[in-house]
Amino acid sequence: MVPVSDAVLLIAHGSRNPAAQTDHERLCARVADVAGVPVHPAYLELAEPGIADAIAAAVTAGADRVRLVPLFLHSGNHVARDIPGIVESARADHPGVVIDLDEHVGADPGLVTLIARRI
Repeated sequence: MVPVSDAVLLIAHGSRNPAAQTDHERLCARVADVAGVPVHPAYLELAEPGIADAIAAAVTAGADRVRLVPLFLHSGNHVARDIPGIVESARADHPGVVIDLDEHVGADPGLVTLIARRI
């Protein structure tokens, strides 16, 4: 179980369509229910809160460790460059906070099983 001083952020790309933001917020709530820990939404672009703002909000709320889970399938520029750059800046902005960036979900071998089961 994650201590109260930890925060988990699920990172979505973001969309101009508000339905996508609603879906992501629901996903965060469902994951929180299953995992038994608070899970908050964050977006790379086109929606709020952005990653840096979500990290800052978690720190303001008392988190001393923030775990970021990118909900991206492939290791394109967002995964390889953009998100790590934001995380490095956040680490500089919050030097007393541990900010962990997990591997993108597309790297999880369980994804193949999930897709195979769906088809």
